[in-house]
Amino acid sequence: MSSQEEQFQAAAAAPETAAFSSDDGMTWWYRWLCRIAGVIGGMSCACAGLWNCVTINPLNIAAGVWMMLNAFILFLCEAPFCCQFIEFANAVSARADRLRAWQKAAFYCGMAVFPVMLSLTLTTLFGNAIAFATGVLYGLSALGKKGDAISYARIHQQQKQMDEEKLTGSLEGQA
Repeated sequence: MSSQEEQFQAAAAAPETAAFSSDDGMTWWYRWLCRIAGVIGGMSCACAGLWNCVTINPLNIAAGVWMMLNAFILFLCEAPFCCQFIEFANAVSARADRLRAWQKAAFYCGMAVFPVMLSLTLTTLFGNAIAFATGVLYGLSALGKKGDAISYARIHQQQKQMDEEKLTGSLEGQA
């Protein structure tokens, strides 16, 4: 199978992923906010990772290389058009779009924490902060929408009635 046929298959699979991810409860603007945060997080990881590699300390170099790898993964998952020269970019992006929000949150937060554990410096902290924030945004979307005040008041009223019924039932049992 040629690479052109693979690209056509990847393009044909894109509407399926869009249909699948549209029912995850995220609004269009929140989805774009998460994507933009991922791209900005990738840029901050790349710049801070490159800056972190300009040292003699091997742990700083390892953290910098990991941060640049994080940037590449963020670009690959959130903005595959930035990686058009890579043949498998659309396939990876389609697979990342099929992940649930909590899975993306755990992955992005985990990969942002690792360089900080390797080398705790301001460069690694600030460089990974936006990538970690992207994971937090996906984690918040995994929690779902909050309910309206009317349904909460109704639930509270029902609980209050049940508590009163239990209290009156226990008082009648004592008499």
